[in-house]
Amino acid sequence: MEKNLAESGSFARIDGKKDEGETPRSPLPDSGETDAKEVEAKTDDEAKPPDAADTESKPAVEKEAEDAPIEIAESPPPSLEKVSEDVDQYLETLTKNADVEEASLEIPDFIDKFLELVEEKITVYDSGGAKGKWGEVVGEDSLLLGALHRVSNLVKVLSQSQSSSEQEEINKRKDLLVNHMGALQHRAMSYFEEEFRFLMEESRNPAESDPGGHDLKGKQVEQDRNQWSDDQESIELEPEFPSYPDETIEKLKQIAEEMTSNGYQHECGQIYFVCRRSTIEEKLNKIGFEKMSIDEIMKMQWQILEGDIISAWLKTFKDCAGTVHLSGERKLAESVFGENSSLAVGLSSDLSRCIVIQLLNFAEGVAMLKRAGEKLFKTLDMYETLRDAIPVFEELLPEEVANELKTETTFTKSRLGENVISTFADLEIAIKTDAEKSLVAGGAVHPLTRYLMNYLPFACEYKDTLEQVFKEHSKIERADSTSRPRYDGEGNSANDNDASTEHESPFVAQVIRLMSHLDTNLEWKAKLYKDVSLSCIFMMNNGRYILQKIKGSKEMYSLMGETWCRKRSSDVRTYHKNYQRETWSKVLSCLTPEGLTSQGKVQKPVLKERFKSFNALFDEIHKTQSMWIVNDEQLQSELRVSITAVVIPAYRAFLGRYSQYLDPGRQTGKYIKHQADDIEDFIDELFDGLNPAKRRL
Repeated sequence: MEKNLAESGSFARIDGKKDEGETPRSPLPDSGETDAKEVEAKTDDEAKPPDAADTESKPAVEKEAEDAPIEIAESPPPSLEKVSEDVDQYLETLTKNADVEEASLEIPDFIDKFLELVEEKITVYDSGGAKGKWGEVVGEDSLLLGALHRVSNLVKVLSQSQSSSEQEEINKRKDLLVNHMGALQHRAMSYFEEEFRFLMEESRNPAESDPGGHDLKGKQVEQDRNQWSDDQESIELEPEFPSYPDETIEKLKQIAEEMTSNGYQHECGQIYFVCRRSTIEEKLNKIGFEKMSIDEIMKMQWQILEGDIISAWLKTFKDCAGTVHLSGERKLAESVFGENSSLAVGLSSDLSRCIVIQLLNFAEGVAMLKRAGEKLFKTLDMYETLRDAIPVFEELLPEEVANELKTETTFTKSRLGENVISTFADLEIAIKTDAEKSLVAGGAVHPLTRYLMNYLPFACEYKDTLEQVFKEHSKIERADSTSRPRYDGEGNSANDNDASTEHESPFVAQVIRLMSHLDTNLEWKAKLYKDVSLSCIFMMNNGRYILQKIKGSKEMYSLMGETWCRKRSSDVRTYHKNYQRETWSKVLSCLTPEGLTSQGKVQKPVLKERFKSFNALFDEIHKTQSMWIVNDEQLQSELRVSITAVVIPAYRAFLGRYSQYLDPGRQTGKYIKHQADDIEDFIDELFDGLNPAKRRL
């Protein structure tokens, strides 16, 4: 040290000051003064041994050097990165010396410093500041994750190592360090729990500019723009899966990996499940479906259920229990927890089960409602939705979960199917037992006919589904119902040609029975009319209406068959002929020449009576049948044309042949009340449903 100090610059400067104590000589020195000085100096030099002056000055110089401050540069505090390297080397040493006596391996002091730095890093994240958000500072997240990984390895190594009982201090230090590291891990995991929850909740509704295409709002706006035309069909978008931006998924994945590696997979999975369930339920609410109890469903009016809630349920089930949601939920869980993670499979399965069961409860409530014809179609929509979901469950869910949901869905589907069959049974009974005696004015189409013939074609649009329903669920029987499948070909003769179809299809058999009961009911109601002609009009109206409805429905026409339709057309023609015979045969009998001549001469009294009878009969027919109703324009035209074809030629011929036998003037005007053209005009006024008096106002 003395050598170093002697060689330092400061001591060089001190040595140079030895001459500074001497008085400088004047350029013009005084000779006397000089001589005195020289004598004094000489005397001193002679009194001292050689080099005494130098020897005397050295201790003073060394003392001054020792007292002088020495400037030493401060070293920077150790960083987490640097200490982490030491920890890695220490862990490597422990690993290599696993078989060496543990007592010879002491715990270095830098472990304490490392834990102190890790705790500081956790504090920064846990503070909630700008640097405390996961992913905000590049590189900081990986640094913390690496540090926590080292902490885990230290806990594992130190917990497994055992020092001898003589090394009490080492064991005590190990225990303290392990406890400290455990507390750090718990604190870090608590932060990760909150950050994981925050990321899932904050990113629940991605921004419209999300490049991942997870925006539902933007899609809806675009849909609304496309609905500018009143006659344009609504555009049904592909269901949108409520996912997260890729950046958020990557953050969630990092946190999930860290929590899982530290034994916190249950806590992480619980947070994921709760947040995802809230996200899905929020989506259900946006669609319009709210969770309802069976009691609430039972008390709700059908119009409200049908108009909004069931429609929302249909969309919800197709979205949330369909391919998009099930596959999307599983892919999301695999993105966060790993493709081969049982946790990912379990969470996605539990979420799917939770939502599907909730939706099935609603369908179960609908199946328990009191049956009514107007409820059939929404019930069939729900049945189809459940039916189509079962293969999706089998394809996308684990076998155990798929089997559970398949069982629950099949049960609910069966309840809906039984409801459908019972609805048809109720309808059949209602038609069969209808004893309403009130007559429809003018022989128009009966309301029962209108109802059934609008109901059945609409139902036949679900023909394939109804075929399936009747085949799978038609075992139910009721004592007062004839709805169970019958294969004996029973029914009226009009259905004989369709007996083979009846054997093949329980649903077709059901429809044919309904039509048979309707025919029987209409025939009974027709007999209530006192006027046979009007009963014929009634049967023609109803028969033509039935035919038109069947021919207007491809499904209904295919179901009933061409043979049945030809038979129905033949029946309408028969009623047409019967009408003409009942109504116009008496009129035409007035226009025959039989009985008008005697001995080759026309008997005027008989001729006059013939004209009077014709006028009276025609006027009565015109007055009465103008108020009868034939709404079908083609049938109305056919009736008028057929009447004109038989009446006008006969009247013209009769008038042309016998009008000359009446005296011109008063007799002609009295007996020839109508000209042929007038008769034709009057015929064209028949079946309008208008009072002739009001018509001419």
